[in-house]
Amino acid sequence: MSTTGVRHNPMAPPLAPLSPQAEVALLARMLHREGYDDHLAGHITSRQPDGTLLVNPWGLTWDEVCASDIMRIDLDGNVLEGLWTVTPAIPLHLELHKARHDVSVAVHNHSRWGTIWADLHRVPPVYDQTSAMVPGDPVLYDDFGGSVDSVENARACVEALGDGRMALLANHGVLVVGADIAQAHHRSVVLEWRCRQAWHVEAVGGGVPVREEVFTRFAAPFDHVSFPGLFEAMARRELRADPSILD
Repeated sequence: MSTTGVRHNPMAPPLAPLSPQAEVALLARMLHREGYDDHLAGHITSRQPDGTLLVNPWGLTWDEVCASDIMRIDLDGNVLEGLWTVTPAIPLHLELHKARHDVSVAVHNHSRWGTIWADLHRVPPVYDQTSAMVPGDPVLYDDFGGSVDSVENARACVEALGDGRMALLANHGVLVVGADIAQAHHRSVVLEWRCRQAWHVEAVGGGVPVREEVFTRFAAPFDHVSFPGLFEAMARRELRADPSILD
């Protein structure tokens, strides 16, 4: 996915060209609206062609981040560009990007509904179509070792994720990876939806999960293409609310 050309979606108006920094800021804004909103917690990294990482700053909530706030660091965590401070929990991302060269974008937060299932040490069942839009179950890492600002704890989380797409970090939060911004957004949205819907279904007495073979067949295409137009539609919504995101 190009970050310099116009994003073209024939079903709706295209987005104007977005800088890589604007993409990260928009992802933070969109996911905050979805429930990735634990105050100052959470970090997003986006690997760039030169091997550096763009990262949201520590100290700004995800619903206030603008493109000019985005920091640039190297794989050792050294700040190369930016006005602010990088989270001390960045080792999680550094270890992940070193281990997973297929991952361009990584998202970690203590999302509202995902963290409930992480606290339960349970993987939520798939009860509906939207919950089935990412293949496979999130990995459950059930050994809480404390904050991921420790390299040892960060490596343990990365090893538990393996080649997975998403993880529930027990008594902590969620970790989602993607090949690009749109895929990371799609997977993050679906994980939080799945966790929320499963909580509601079980709260009223339980439901009937989607059959495994149906889930597998339905989800397979979404490993190669995110839900068409989803990123663009949600980005337009954020830009209508606050055009200064691109500043």
